[in-house]
Order: sequence, then C-alpha cells, then structure tokens
Amino acid sequence: MAADRLQFHEMGLDDRLLKAVADLGWSQPTLIQEKAIPLALEGKDLLARARTGSGKTAAYAVPVIQRILASKQSVREQDVRALILVPTKELGQQVQNMIRQLTAFCSRDVRVADITGKADLSAQRPILMEKPDVVVGTPSRVLAHLTAQNLVLNSSLETLVVDEADLLFSFGFEADLKSLLCHLPKIYQSFLMSATFTEDVQALKELLLHNPVILKLQGSQLPDSSQLQQYSIKCEEEDKFLLVYTLLKLRLVQGKTLVFVGAVDRSYRLKLFLEQFGIPACVLNSELPVQSRCHIITQFNQGFYDYIIATDEESLADPTAAAQAAAGKGKKKKKNSERGGGKKDKEYGVARGVDFQNIANVINFDFPTTVESYIHRVGRTARADNPGTALSFTSHTELELLLEVEEALTGDNADSGLKPYEFKMEEIEGFRYRCRDAMRSVTKQAVREARLKEIKQELLNSEKLKTYFEDNPRDLQLLRHDKDLHPAVIKPHLRNVPEYLIPETLKGAVNPLSSRRKKKKLKPKPDGVVKTSFKKNIQGKNPLKSFRYSGTRNRKGKAGQS
Repeated sequence: MAADRLQFHEMGLDDRLLKAVADLGWSQPTLIQEKAIPLALEGKDLLARARTGSGKTAAYAVPVIQRILASKQSVREQDVRALILVPTKELGQQVQNMIRQLTAFCSRDVRVADITGKADLSAQRPILMEKPDVVVGTPSRVLAHLTAQNLVLNSSLETLVVDEADLLFSFGFEADLKSLLCHLPKIYQSFLMSATFTEDVQALKELLLHNPVILKLQGSQLPDSSQLQQYSIKCEEEDKFLLVYTLLKLRLVQGKTLVFVGAVDRSYRLKLFLEQFGIPACVLNSELPVQSRCHIITQFNQGFYDYIIATDEESLADPTAAAQAAAGKGKKKKKNSERGGGKKDKEYGVARGVDFQNIANVINFDFPTTVESYIHRVGRTARADNPGTALSFTSHTELELLLEVEEALTGDNADSGLKPYEFKMEEIEGFRYRCRDAMRSVTKQAVREARLKEIKQELLNSEKLKTYFEDNPRDLQLLRHDKDLHPAVIKPHLRNVPEYLIPETLKGAVNPLSSRRKKKKLKPKPDGVVKTSFKKNIQGKNPLKSFRYSGTRNRKGKAGQS
C-alpha cells in the first residue's frame, strides 16, 4: 500500500525543499499532504477537511514555498506573495516555525514574517517594509497594517491561506475578513483548511474560493479507538477535584497531560489545589503575555513540564453566543470568571490548532460547551500516528452536552464514541478528607492573589527580560513557568500519600518497586570479611574520600554499619 502512495520526490518539488523535508524526518506524506500538494501545485483552489494532527500546515506550506521558489526564477522583484490568516497568536508562531523549517535551505529566497504579536504597528512596520515573501497574521492585525499602508497586497499577492477556517468567525473576525478582501487582487489562489465543516466554513467558501476542489479526508473527525481512547465519567464538583488528585498523585495517568477548564479562575483554583499536594503544573490562559504563552508551549513540547492547565475560553470573541451554547452550565461559574479582572486577549487559543507534541492524555475537567470545542480539545492528543487518551468529567448539568458529543462522534464513526470510565470512586474515599482540607485553603482571595502574582511575574519575564534573553538564549531554558504561587496556606503533610490510604487494587500500580525494596532490606548480611569495590564513589565507602567531619549523625550511622 505504501508503494502505491505518491512520495514527496514525485511531486516535482525543488531540491532545497526536499532536503528540508528529509531533515524533518518525513519519510512519506500524510494523506492530506499526498492529495492536497499536487492539486495546489496545479493552481487549484482547495477546501480541505482533515482531522487535527494530520499535517494540514505542511499541506499548504509546501506548495506556497514551491510557488515562490518557482516565481523567483523569473521575477527578481521582492514582494509579499503569500498571506496566511490564522485565528490565534499561538498558531501564528507555529506556522512561522514550520515555514522556517521548510525553508532552511532557501531562507535567502523565501522570507517569512509573523505579525500576530502584540507589538505596536510602528514596531512591525520595518519588517513589512522589507516585503517578506510570506506574511502570517490574524485578520484584525493584517487589516490594521493594510489600513496603515504598511502592507500592500493588491498587486503582488498570489496565494491566500485560511488556516483553522472553522474558528475564524467564532473568534469574531468576520467583519475584519470581509474588509480585508477589498485590499486583495482580483485573481489569487486560495486554500481553506479546517478540522470541521460548519456553516462558517461554507460562508468563507462563498467569499474566498473559485471552483474549489473539496477534500473530505478521514471520515471521522477524530482517530478511531485503536489510536484514541475516549472515556467519560460522571462526577460532581468535589469529585472532580478528588479524581484529578488521585489520577495525578498516584501516577495513574502516565505521560504529558493537558487539563482543560472553562474559565481563568478555575485554572488558578486547580493549580493552587494541586500545589497543596506537591504537583507542579503550568497555567495557560488569555491574560498571560503572548511571549510567555508561546514559551510555555515550546518548553512543554521539549519535555520541561508534565501538566498544563489550559483555559478554553470560548466566550472571548462572542460572549452572548457562548452564553447561549452553555445555557446548561451553571450561571454562577460564568459570572465569577467574568468578574475576575485581567485584560483578556481575544486572539488566544491553545485548544485550537496548536501542535502540542507527544501529548499522552487530555482531561476535560470542565466539559466543553460545543461539539467543535470537544473535537479541537481532544485533537491535541493522538496526533499523526501516536496513541492518546481523552477523559472527560461530566456533572449532571453537562449530560446534555455529553449526549450531543456522543451523537456527533458515533454519527461519523461508531468506533470513535466515548466509553464509560470504569473507576470505583468508593475505593478512593480515604482521600476525600485530604482534598477537602486542600480546598479549604484555596479561597477566592487566594485565587485572586495567585492570578495577579502570575500575571505580574509573566509580564516581567516577557517584557523586561526580552532583550537579555535575546543576548543570552541559553538562559531562557532556565526560565520555568510551573513554580509554586503559594498564596494559599501550604500543609506539608498533604505532599505525602500514606500507604494505608492507597486502595489494595492500586498498590501494585502506584508503587510496583515497593515489594522489591522490602525484599532487599530483608537480605541477611554476609559473615566474614567483605571485599569492597572502590569503583563506587560513595561517601564513606572510599577511605581516601571520607576525610570530612560531618557531625555526630554520620558517626552513629558508621557505627551502625560496622
């Protein structure tokens, strides 16, 4: 089957592009790349639906770069030839990184600029004056530059790409996008990439595409059960905290984990709750500076952190629509999250399009309010051919939402539905008093203080140290985002889990080495002279390295050994 598939070297790509593809370790194209790249190179408009993690970014980036390289052979004039529109700043940086990797061997011929950042228009003007070949930005930021005449596209643009097209209207970019089209030439090639086909995508298709080829790849919007295991468990508010504590503290959830909550306050409440038990976690939300958010994602992908608590804030762009969608959810929760303060960034979105690498698990601590949101959240795991697990906590107010998601998923593919998570809550009742103890410390005041402290800390990291980190890039690796915030009273005894509290059925899974350690302790000491190994550089074993006075405690220890 693999032999019948079209390979990268058979697509007529530039040698420099093929070399970059080989360096990235892509032995063969994914299904969306195999179908989309040849059609794009023929000059056709594309509307492509493929699930998250299927390689959509490269599917449009490769033909965009190839077209620029081809045109550079005949036209030497420097101009903006491609515009890539994205809904969020995080996705903008990711797209820029992907294009830079693909142009590693032709970086002089193909230059890319990401203008999604929060910098002033005047600060980005010099970058655009150099006329980079590819511009990546959100519709509002691109329109602002077009209006300020920092960017001119009506004569030079050849390709327009809209990535995560199903999210652009939901992020409030409809008016900006329609205004932006007036600044584009009459003829250009367009690509629309989306994980779902919604009414918004149909509206965009009418606006942007001319006789497009429609690619509907992979019947289901999420991988099937052989790759992605999806579970749901019914639990109320207190049980959610009890269950997440048990899963993380007893290491029943292995690997990198994304925990999604529905509001900024909830993310800090959960972080402070986990801090009580010595479980470090990062917080990602719209109030943090964009540089900090992107740095957290980069470090998470590099394996610095195990847990991220991400806020999936659907109410940023259109609060009324989100409120209607979440009519079944508790109203108090929404009010609290809006009252919390901080200026929110409407171009934030970590549940959408961002390529988190090697995510083993996604936990929906708060159930998503729409089917699309569920697909985008769960799509952060089981990307490419990697396995993944999704676990959703559902309260009695969220059961209708759960039914909607199940209907949508089983409608696509009966094998990709949610299974009940078989977990006996009565077995972890012993932990309940510890959780209540921790929750009493996490007051509203503590959450507010944590929120302010984190934002101040990240602003300092983001702005004042920016120039320092430009000169000392290695020190940026030492900057961590999962430090304890500590506005709540920390109770040291909660960090340790007494063995008598661990259920019998979980003892082997929690600490499989405990039985071996006991056996080692019971080994009798050999009689007579024992030959010691000087190779082991252990203090106290090698007499040449033990000339150090270390107090009476060590003396007693040595007496016991002899």
